[in-house]
Amino acid sequence: MTTAPAVREPSAPATSGLAWLPLAAVATTLLLWASAFVAIRHLVDDFSPGALSLGRLLIGALCLAVVALPRGLPRPTGREWVSLVTIGVLWFGVYNVALNEGERRVDAGTAAMLIQVSPVLIALLAALFLSERFTVWLALGLAVAFAGVAVIAFSSDQAGGRDALGVLLVLVSAVVYSISVILQKPLMARHQAVHVTWIACTVGAVVCLPFAGELLAQTRAAPASSIAWVVYLGVFPTAIAFTTYAYALRHMSASSLGVTTYLVPPITIVLGLVLLGEQPPPLAYLGGVLALLGVALARRRPRPRRTEAAPAPA
Repeated sequence: MTTAPAVREPSAPATSGLAWLPLAAVATTLLLWASAFVAIRHLVDDFSPGALSLGRLLIGALCLAVVALPRGLPRPTGREWVSLVTIGVLWFGVYNVALNEGERRVDAGTAAMLIQVSPVLIALLAALFLSERFTVWLALGLAVAFAGVAVIAFSSDQAGGRDALGVLLVLVSAVVYSISVILQKPLMARHQAVHVTWIACTVGAVVCLPFAGELLAQTRAAPASSIAWVVYLGVFPTAIAFTTYAYALRHMSASSLGVTTYLVPPITIVLGLVLLGEQPPPLAYLGGVLALLGVALARRRPRPRRTEAAPAPA
């Protein structure tokens, strides 16, 4: 992965009445992404991981095209095309297939907690590729967060119907998500959120085209309610939520936006309990707390050193 150029953070909107828009975008993203974990878990008996990914991405790309194309065609540079294609392959292709397969083995709440190691990984990648400072707190947070992941993996392995492979697959999703955020941040300085999301989603759909046969066969056999859930995943957690996330990323730093995803696991656990009647194993909650504590430690900044005032010249 090439080193991304330094990007100046966009200034706040000139109109104070629109200052709430990034926060509204964050809230929309968190709620829709939390519901996606539950929807994926609900569809495990009707759609395979690849077929579900393709169906979701095709619907999402179509919805995004309706909004993006009237705004004109973007003109990315060659380097930006590399980033866009990489994001499409990783965040929309690999992420969805790995998460869908992982949620066949772990419950929605556990998957949502595992994804929360992403802010630590984003901070680490930013230090490596965006020349941000690597601190002792970051190293400590990384260790604590992955200790939490180990606890979740152990608890999942001990619970019936769950296994460590599912934990590993969800962690793959977290890694590719983190890489994609680092790649996406520089793009938001020059391109509209809907254009970036549309191109990446379309690339992801193309990557998943080998699953077209499975999607057609499983759609014929699936009940109408399950097909409706696939449409929901394509329109809301994909087309809308990824666009609102990109919009928020334009107005916030990547690390600050990553911290807001702390709210996804509790929302997912409540939705999973209400809609699916399931919840993570008890020990997984301890692992989730450790993972979130690790993220908090990683985001801590060292106190600036106090410097004594120089004596005034005579």
